[in-house]
Amino acid sequence: MSSSELSVVSLGGGHGLAATLKSLRSLTTRITAIVTVADNGGSSGRLREEFSFLPPGDLRMALAALCSEDEWGRGWAEILQYRFTSEGEMNGHALGNLLLSALWNRDGDPVTGIDKVGQLLKIDGRVLPMALDPLDIEAVFDCDGVERSVKGQVQVATTKGEIKSLTLIPSTPRFTPEAASAIAEADWITFGPGSWFSSVMPHLLLKEEADAIASSAAKKIVIFNLPEPHGAKEFAGSSTADHLRLMLQHAPSLTVDYALVDSHSVATEEQLSDLKEVVESCGGKVIVSDLRSAKEAIHHDVNKLTLALSHIFNATLLR
Repeated sequence: MSSSELSVVSLGGGHGLAATLKSLRSLTTRITAIVTVADNGGSSGRLREEFSFLPPGDLRMALAALCSEDEWGRGWAEILQYRFTSEGEMNGHALGNLLLSALWNRDGDPVTGIDKVGQLLKIDGRVLPMALDPLDIEAVFDCDGVERSVKGQVQVATTKGEIKSLTLIPSTPRFTPEAASAIAEADWITFGPGSWFSSVMPHLLLKEEADAIASSAAKKIVIFNLPEPHGAKEFAGSSTADHLRLMLQHAPSLTVDYALVDSHSVATEEQLSDLKEVVESCGGKVIVSDLRSAKEAIHHDVNKLTLALSHIFNATLLR
């Protein structure tokens, strides 16, 4: 089997998942993006509130990321991401969000609607929601010695403090059957990068999905976030190893074959040693590489990420 024949399932949401999908697209066309559905802000939040739909934004971004690099693909990716500017109700809505919402409103089937947009865009692969019900995330933080409970993706992502617990609402949403099949048949499963609480962790908070991941024979890669200025976003100040500890806290049976981390995230020997200890405890090895973009230091460079993933895939195939 060559790397182009590998079946890869990518878990996450937002800009981080989009970067992974763009990186994978030149390695294989057998890609399934399984996307979190907990966004409650912006255009997605407004549509979700009005229609009780799945929030479409992260699904839209995944579809755009899998558009081909020809004129057709680039053109549709651009129009899908286009946002209206006005003084009225349309202000801030992304065209792709409205397109998905129109199909869902007409047909009532979220998966079929996403597939139809994928066919229109001629994407490489498939995009699926992790659940058929819109989700909320609830977290308890220790904020300077005071426990604070917050609900909602935006609220959880912007609360400062040490996280104590993280749960989904509803606690037992309907796991997407097509997502279960994709995980069972995958050769590889990737996690991240992205917002750890709202994009990565929900896949392990949904018990059916966590069980499917644990029982899958697929090899697993965790792609860790790039370092951010202290206090800038969620989980700021916590180490890369702590990101994995949080995953294992909620999914103790999770195995990790590779932890792919940017060299700036483990800048000291102590940070690298700590990460290696946690990764090795769940069966994996750490791959350290320069992955960040020269233009935007908090974002992954797609070409660098492609090279790193290609190295991992091919090294495993040669064994």
